Amino acid sequence: MEQPQKKRKIPERQCLGCNEHRPKRELMRVVRRPDGSLELDFVGKVSGRGAYICCDIKCFRKARKSRRIEHSLGVSIPDELYDAMEREIEAANECE
Repeated sequence: MEQPQKKRKIPERQCLGCNEHRPKRELMRVVRRPDGSLELDFVGKVSGRGAYICCDIKCFRKARKSRRIEHSLGVSIPDELYDAMEREIEAANECE
C-alpha cells in the first residue's frame, strides 16, 4: 500500500514594510554579509543575516522611513546606500 505524499511546508517570512507574511520566494532579501557589507539578494542564496521586503517600492520606502531594516540587521545604513538599493529595486521591477 502506497503512503500518501506529505504536503511540503512553504517557508514564509514577514515583510518589514507592510508586515504581511508571504512565501519566502515572493520577497526580496537585504543581506548583511559576514564582512559587514550590505546587498540586495533577489534569489535568497547569499550568505549572511537577512531582512525581507516585498518587491514593491512602497514597502521599501516605508521600511526605510521607519529604519526597520537597520534595526533588523543591527547596522546603520547611510542614505547613499538606501538610494542605491531603491534604484536597484526600481530597475528589477521594470524587468518583470
